[in-house]
Amino acid sequence: MAAGGTGVGDRRGDDVLRRLRLGTASEHQDVERTLDLLDAGLDRDRLTAILDRMHGFWVAAEAGLDRWAAGSVADARAVDWPRRRRAASFAADLHALGSAPSAAVPELPPLDGTDEALGRLYVLEGSTLGGVFIDRHLAALPALADVRVAAFSPYGEHTGSMWAAFRRVTREHVTAGGDAAVMVDAARATFAALAAWCRPVAPALSATA
Repeated sequence: MAAGGTGVGDRRGDDVLRRLRLGTASEHQDVERTLDLLDAGLDRDRLTAILDRMHGFWVAAEAGLDRWAAGSVADARAVDWPRRRRAASFAADLHALGSAPSAAVPELPPLDGTDEALGRLYVLEGSTLGGVFIDRHLAALPALADVRVAAFSPYGEHTGSMWAAFRRVTREHVTAGGDAAVMVDAARATFAALAAWCRPVAPALSATA
Protein backbone atom coordinates (compact mmCIF):
# COMPACT_ATOMS: atom_id res chain seq x y z
CA MET A 1 0.00 0.00 0.00
CA ALA A 2 1.22 3.48 -0.79
CA ALA A 3 1.33 6.21 1.78
CA GLY A 4 -1.58 8.59 1.53
CA GLY A 5 -1.47 11.81 -0.46
CA THR A 6 -0.34 12.88 -3.90
CA GLY A 7 2.44 15.38 -3.24
CA VAL A 8 6.05 15.23 -4.33
CA GLY A 9 7.09 13.84 -0.95
CA ASP A 10 4.64 10.95 -1.35
CA ARG A 11 6.01 10.11 -4.80
CA ARG A 12 9.48 10.01 -3.26
CA GLY A 13 8.19 7.67 -0.58
CA ASP A 14 6.46 5.42 -3.09
CA ASP A 15 9.60 5.19 -5.18
CA VAL A 16 11.85 3.91 -2.40
CA LEU A 17 10.40 0.39 -2.55
CA ARG A 18 10.97 0.27 -6.30
CA ARG A 19 14.53 1.51 -5.80
CA LEU A 20 15.12 -1.16 -3.18
CA ARG A 21 13.74 -3.91 -5.41
CA LEU A 22 15.67 -2.90 -8.50
CA GLY A 23 18.82 -1.87 -6.66
CA THR A 24 19.16 -5.23 -4.90
CA ALA A 25 18.01 -7.56 -7.69
CA SER A 26 21.42 -9.08 -8.37
CA GLU A 27 22.24 -9.65 -4.70
CA HIS A 28 18.76 -11.06 -4.08
CA GLN A 29 19.19 -13.57 -6.90
CA ASP A 30 22.56 -14.59 -5.48
CA VAL A 31 20.93 -15.43 -2.15
CA GLU A 32 18.21 -17.47 -3.86
CA ARG A 33 20.78 -19.42 -5.90
CA THR A 34 22.90 -20.01 -2.83
CA LEU A 35 20.06 -21.33 -0.67
CA ASP A 36 18.10 -23.09 -3.45
CA LEU A 37 15.28 -23.80 -1.03
CA LEU A 38 12.90 -24.83 -3.82
CA ASP A 39 15.18 -27.69 -4.84
CA ALA A 40 13.10 -30.85 -5.35
CA GLY A 41 15.97 -32.86 -3.89
CA LEU A 42 16.35 -30.83 -0.70
CA ASP A 43 16.98 -33.25 2.16
CA ARG A 44 16.92 -32.96 5.94
CA ASP A 45 20.68 -32.64 6.29
CA ARG A 46 20.98 -29.67 3.92
CA LEU A 47 17.84 -28.04 5.30
CA THR A 48 19.29 -28.35 8.80
CA ALA A 49 22.55 -26.81 7.62
CA ILE A 50 20.67 -23.96 5.94
CA LEU A 51 18.58 -23.27 9.04
CA ASP A 52 21.71 -23.20 11.18
CA ARG A 53 23.38 -20.63 8.92
CA MET A 54 20.21 -18.55 8.78
CA HIS A 55 19.84 -18.70 12.55
CA GLY A 56 23.38 -17.37 12.97
CA PHE A 57 22.76 -14.61 10.47
CA TRP A 58 19.51 -13.52 12.10
CA VAL A 59 21.16 -13.50 15.53
CA ALA A 60 23.81 -11.11 14.23
CA ALA A 61 21.36 -8.99 12.23
CA GLU A 62 18.95 -8.68 15.14
CA ALA A 63 21.74 -7.73 17.55
CA GLY A 64 22.56 -4.78 15.30
CA LEU A 65 18.91 -3.83 15.05
CA ASP A 66 18.54 -4.02 18.83
CA ARG A 67 21.40 -1.53 19.21
CA TRP A 68 19.76 0.75 16.66
CA ALA A 69 16.38 0.45 18.40
CA ALA A 70 17.90 1.44 21.74
CA GLY A 71 18.96 4.77 20.24
CA SER A 72 16.02 5.30 17.87
CA VAL A 73 13.09 4.33 20.05
CA ALA A 74 10.36 6.11 18.07
CA ASP A 75 11.52 4.71 14.71
CA ALA A 76 11.81 1.20 16.15
CA ARG A 77 8.32 1.48 17.60
CA ALA A 78 6.95 2.73 14.28
CA VAL A 79 8.25 -0.35 12.44
CA ASP A 80 7.10 -2.65 15.28
CA TRP A 81 10.63 -3.97 15.66
CA PRO A 82 10.26 -6.47 18.54
CA ARG A 83 7.51 -8.34 16.70
CA ARG A 84 9.80 -8.86 13.69
CA ARG A 85 12.49 -10.92 15.45
CA ARG A 86 12.95 -14.40 13.92
CA ALA A 87 16.15 -15.91 15.31
CA ALA A 88 14.17 -17.86 17.91
CA SER A 89 11.95 -19.30 15.15
CA PHE A 90 14.99 -20.62 13.28
CA ALA A 91 16.24 -22.17 16.53
CA ALA A 92 12.87 -23.82 17.10
CA ASP A 93 12.93 -25.28 13.59
CA LEU A 94 16.37 -26.72 14.20
CA HIS A 95 15.15 -28.38 17.37
CA ALA A 96 12.17 -29.81 15.45
CA LEU A 97 14.70 -31.38 13.06
CA GLY A 98 16.60 -32.90 15.97
CA SER A 99 19.45 -30.40 15.95
CA ALA A 100 20.59 -27.38 17.93
CA PRO A 101 21.92 -24.03 16.71
CA SER A 102 25.65 -23.61 16.58
CA ALA A 103 27.24 -20.55 18.14
CA ALA A 104 28.64 -19.29 14.83
CA VAL A 105 27.51 -15.84 13.70
CA PRO A 106 28.79 -13.51 10.98
CA GLU A 107 30.27 -10.08 11.59
CA LEU A 108 27.90 -7.47 10.16
CA PRO A 109 28.56 -3.75 9.83
CA PRO A 110 26.97 -1.54 12.49
CA LEU A 111 23.83 0.40 11.68
CA ASP A 112 24.47 4.13 11.85
CA GLY A 113 20.84 5.19 11.71
CA THR A 114 17.29 4.44 10.64
CA ASP A 115 18.08 4.54 6.91
CA GLU A 116 20.50 1.63 7.31
CA ALA A 117 18.19 -0.19 9.72
CA LEU A 118 15.31 -0.05 7.23
CA GLY A 119 17.64 -1.25 4.48
CA ARG A 120 18.57 -4.28 6.58
CA LEU A 121 14.94 -4.89 7.50
CA TYR A 122 13.97 -4.78 3.82
CA VAL A 123 15.99 -7.96 3.36
CA LEU A 124 14.82 -9.69 6.53
CA GLU A 125 11.17 -8.80 6.10
CA GLY A 126 11.07 -9.34 2.34
CA SER A 127 12.13 -12.93 2.90
CA THR A 128 8.78 -13.65 4.56
CA LEU A 129 7.01 -13.15 1.22
CA GLY A 130 8.95 -15.91 -0.51
CA GLY A 131 8.65 -17.90 2.69
CA VAL A 132 5.03 -18.69 1.87
CA PHE A 133 6.14 -20.56 -1.27
CA ILE A 134 9.03 -22.20 0.57
CA ASP A 135 6.62 -23.50 3.21
CA ARG A 136 4.44 -25.11 0.56
CA HIS A 137 7.44 -26.70 -1.11
CA LEU A 138 8.85 -28.11 2.13
CA ALA A 139 5.44 -29.47 3.12
CA ALA A 140 5.36 -31.48 -0.11
CA LEU A 141 8.76 -33.14 0.38
CA PRO A 142 8.48 -36.74 1.65
CA ALA A 143 11.71 -36.41 3.60
CA LEU A 144 10.16 -33.63 5.68
CA ALA A 145 6.68 -35.09 6.13
CA ASP A 146 7.08 -35.38 9.91
CA VAL A 147 8.23 -31.82 10.62
CA ARG A 148 6.67 -28.36 10.34
CA VAL A 149 9.21 -25.65 9.59
CA ALA A 150 7.86 -22.24 10.62
CA ALA A 151 10.64 -19.63 10.41
CA PHE A 152 10.32 -18.97 6.68
CA SER A 153 6.74 -17.75 7.11
CA PRO A 154 6.60 -16.53 10.71
CA TYR A 155 3.53 -14.30 10.42
CA GLY A 156 1.13 -16.81 8.92
CA GLU A 157 -2.05 -15.10 7.78
CA HIS A 158 -0.58 -11.74 8.81
CA THR A 159 2.29 -11.90 6.29
CA GLY A 160 0.64 -9.43 3.92
CA SER A 161 -0.28 -6.92 6.61
CA MET A 162 3.18 -7.04 8.20
CA TRP A 163 4.82 -6.36 4.83
CA ALA A 164 2.35 -3.57 4.07
CA ALA A 165 3.14 -1.95 7.42
CA PHE A 166 6.87 -2.11 6.72
CA ARG A 167 6.37 -0.56 3.28
CA ARG A 168 4.27 2.23 4.77
CA VAL A 169 6.85 3.08 7.45
CA THR A 170 9.69 3.02 4.92
CA ARG A 171 7.87 5.33 2.53
CA GLU A 172 6.90 7.71 5.32
CA HIS A 173 10.49 7.83 6.53
CA VAL A 174 11.75 8.83 3.08
CA THR A 175 8.95 11.37 2.70
CA ALA A 176 10.08 12.89 6.01
CA GLY A 177 13.67 13.24 4.74
CA GLY A 178 15.20 9.77 4.95
CA ASP A 179 17.89 8.81 2.43
CA ALA A 180 16.70 6.12 0.00
CA ALA A 181 20.21 5.66 -1.41
CA VAL A 182 21.55 4.75 2.03
CA MET A 183 18.72 2.24 2.43
CA VAL A 184 19.57 0.61 -0.90
CA ASP A 185 23.27 0.38 0.01
CA ALA A 186 22.41 -1.19 3.38
CA ALA A 187 20.04 -3.68 1.76
CA ARG A 188 22.63 -4.65 -0.85
CA ALA A 189 25.23 -5.15 1.86
CA THR A 190 22.80 -7.29 3.86
CA PHE A 191 21.95 -9.51 0.88
CA ALA A 192 25.64 -9.87 0.04
CA ALA A 193 26.52 -10.78 3.63
CA LEU A 194 23.71 -13.35 3.76
CA ALA A 195 24.84 -15.00 0.51
CA ALA A 196 28.45 -15.12 1.68
CA TRP A 197 27.48 -16.53 5.08
CA CYS A 198 25.32 -19.25 3.51
CA ARG A 199 27.79 -20.15 0.73
CA PRO A 200 29.12 -23.20 2.63
CA VAL A 201 25.66 -24.84 2.43
CA ALA A 202 25.03 -24.01 -1.23
CA PRO A 203 24.42 -26.92 -3.63
CA ALA A 204 27.67 -28.16 -5.13
CA LEU A 205 26.85 -26.90 -8.64
CA SER A 206 26.15 -23.32 -7.52
CA ALA A 207 28.72 -22.95 -4.76
CA THR A 208 31.60 -20.60 -5.49
CA ALA A 209 34.84 -19.90 -3.72
